[in-house]
Amino acid sequence: MARILVINPNSSVACSAGIETAIARFRLPGAPEIEVATVREGPPAIYTWQHWHAVVGPTCAMIEREPADAYVIACASDPGIEAARTVTTRPVLGIFRSAVATAVARAERFGVIAMVDSSKARHDAALRAMGLEARLAGEVALNLPMETLLDPLAARTALIQAAEALRTMGAQSLILGCTGMAHHRAAVQEAAGVPVIEPTQATVALAMGILMAEG
Repeated sequence: MARILVINPNSSVACSAGIETAIARFRLPGAPEIEVATVREGPPAIYTWQHWHAVVGPTCAMIEREPADAYVIACASDPGIEAARTVTTRPVLGIFRSAVATAVARAERFGVIAMVDSSKARHDAALRAMGLEARLAGEVALNLPMETLLDPLAARTALIQAAEALRTMGAQSLILGCTGMAHHRAAVQEAAGVPVIEPTQATVALAMGILMAEG
């Protein structure tokens, strides 16, 4: 059976558990096996460029030692995606790039709810690489720690306010810019009234489609 390895490049076990919950619906009979792995050498969350660069080596090492048919880098800054693609011939998908692809498939303009302000530069770099920076209606940072995002309710009001602000800016679809936000997707979508994309779900769906097409 085909195997998809979803790599959480931060060391937060709670974050990996949230990823597990978000992708549980994709574990279907006859579908590719999906496994979530945590980079233990990573920081508790990826807030800065320094954190981004620090996880590139450990992520590549995990890909080299863990055979899979497709790899998902489960951080919305897509850390090390270019390097990761040099150490395997199999597909390596970043969840931010995949979420953007899903967002523009749903609507002309999209918005991003970022974890922190420093995330914006990394998202801008990815959008420029994709040639889609003009489709971004806006980006709003919550500037909240991972622990708050993972709480069932603590960040909910801030997320909904950010979503409403982005909708006012013209966003017709929204991307949750951190895996720690995954469990808020349905509530934010109901409040905002536009499609809200959880990046790991979008990426696993894309990886499954790629592997099924290959088969």
